[in-house]
Amino acid sequence: MKKMLNRTIILTFSILLIIGTLPASSFANKYDTDYEQFDLVAEANGGMVSTSHPLASQVGADVLKKGGNAIDAAIAIQFTLNVTEPMMSGIGGGGFMMIYDSETEETTIVNSRERAPAGATPDMFLDEDGNPIPFSQRILHGNAVGVPGTLKGLDEAHDRWGTRPFQQLIGPAVKLAQKGFPVDAYLASAIESNKDKLMRSAAGDIFVPNGEPLQEGDLLVQEDLANTLKLIRSEGSEAFFEGEIAEALAATVQDFGGSMTVQDLANYDVTIDEPIWGEYQGYNIASMPPPSSGGVFLLQMLGILDNFDLSEYDIKSWEKYHLLSETMHLAYADRAAYAGDPEFVEVPLNGLIHPEYIAERQELIDLHSVNENPTAGDPWQYEDDTANYEPANQPNDREYGETTHYTVSDRWGNVVSNTTTIEQVFGSGIMVPGYGFMLNNELTDFDAVPGGANEVQPNKRPLSSMTPTIVFDNGEPVLTVGSPGGPTIITSVLQTIINVVEYDMDVEDAVEESRIYTNNLNSYRYEAGVPSEVIDTLNDMGHSFGTSPTSIGNVQSILIDHDNGMFKGVADSRRAGAAIGIDLKGNDNGK
Repeated sequence: MKKMLNRTIILTFSILLIIGTLPASSFANKYDTDYEQFDLVAEANGGMVSTSHPLASQVGADVLKKGGNAIDAAIAIQFTLNVTEPMMSGIGGGGFMMIYDSETEETTIVNSRERAPAGATPDMFLDEDGNPIPFSQRILHGNAVGVPGTLKGLDEAHDRWGTRPFQQLIGPAVKLAQKGFPVDAYLASAIESNKDKLMRSAAGDIFVPNGEPLQEGDLLVQEDLANTLKLIRSEGSEAFFEGEIAEALAATVQDFGGSMTVQDLANYDVTIDEPIWGEYQGYNIASMPPPSSGGVFLLQMLGILDNFDLSEYDIKSWEKYHLLSETMHLAYADRAAYAGDPEFVEVPLNGLIHPEYIAERQELIDLHSVNENPTAGDPWQYEDDTANYEPANQPNDREYGETTHYTVSDRWGNVVSNTTTIEQVFGSGIMVPGYGFMLNNELTDFDAVPGGANEVQPNKRPLSSMTPTIVFDNGEPVLTVGSPGGPTIITSVLQTIINVVEYDMDVEDAVEESRIYTNNLNSYRYEAGVPSEVIDTLNDMGHSFGTSPTSIGNVQSILIDHDNGMFKGVADSRRAGAAIGIDLKGNDNGK
């Protein structure tokens, strides 16, 4: 990684005009909608934005260009993604925003994870016979909708770190929703694949007009969403959590069988969390603590792998993939047993990453054989507390969720790594009629069968896999990493960090390198770049990778080269995103 940090970086991108100063009639010309001309990699000396949608990247870059900081840009990006990636995130969902404040040198998380309403019960995902309702059914029910937190999180981040008027940061999203933008291939595919779900609610009128799904290149206009954003712009988040939007939101959830009330929305608040910290080969890593399982099991897996000297084996060797698989099995066994919302259950965080426990888990891995019974260990022996729950067996019918991740770094050294979601593609498929935004189905991240750490309880936050992460060297942030992909998020972040640190890969190559994922002996995924002969070898050993590769995750990453004062942003090619850098002309120091 140190070699990579010393590479010369060249600016490859220029930025557009100031945010919010053009009349609506000229807005269509303000942002370039020729998506193919955007670069997935950018290098610059004055800041960087990387998102999974070019329009969101342009909006964030505009904020930086005109003197806004990374937090301002992140807020504008989130509002824009609500418009351009309505299937992935928005004000009907929640997320985890990790922020490094260069002035205080502190790293903080604004946690806007959705909560269960007061009417939620531990058995609400069981049928009348006490059996789990199939996942494909429970994700569509009003009971799946958690109390959204994204907007409150943006409010909190702005109050603490924002420098530009909040109303200004909403402006581009309002105009994009009102004037429309061309549907890209990724959104068109999502609409086609989910048209039946969308047509169950007001979403059908927007995305499947007259029963015909929008196609790539069609103009997507979202007037109701534009009006909602205008209302928030004029009245603040109170309109969402206490006003007319709250009333419509609660009524819609109840129409679909849920229990959410206006009072649930009024009671919602974010938490301000400290990262969970770990070390890997001399680098300090800040990641997301519970109610996300991401950070602790990322650090656990890095700890387990640290003594195996992965770089002794080729990047595409069977040895590397075998060691990754065995490590994943052990970590996900622990995840299923011990992870939950720390406001409700004790989570053995210290034990799970304690050096002696890591050593115990390492001893269960053999380079030449498959562990045929990877089970949870006993991290409680390294804790003062004990478990206050009994793990319960869960049905194995969960579908992988999707979400979005983006990252920003500014000229003053502030950094944002933000993962934000509505859970499944288009969430629950429920749109609030007249207001134009999708509702999450985040509560299906709870266990269907009660009894464990992650059982449903009122006001509780469901377990997440989101893993916004910042890597530090000598106290300075040098790399941001995050990804969508449900439980595969953790392993996408894991493999990107290993590629950079262990294999000394350029960050672009590290992001693009083929990934694998497996959480138990019956669930394996891999990408097309893994050699077929390697897959055969792994399967002969006892793994079950199957015959059909797939795509895993979508990492957005920024490398920060402090020696040269430069940034390198990478948008994963698995989606059609964009990285855009800011160039400081001449001797401009950005102050």
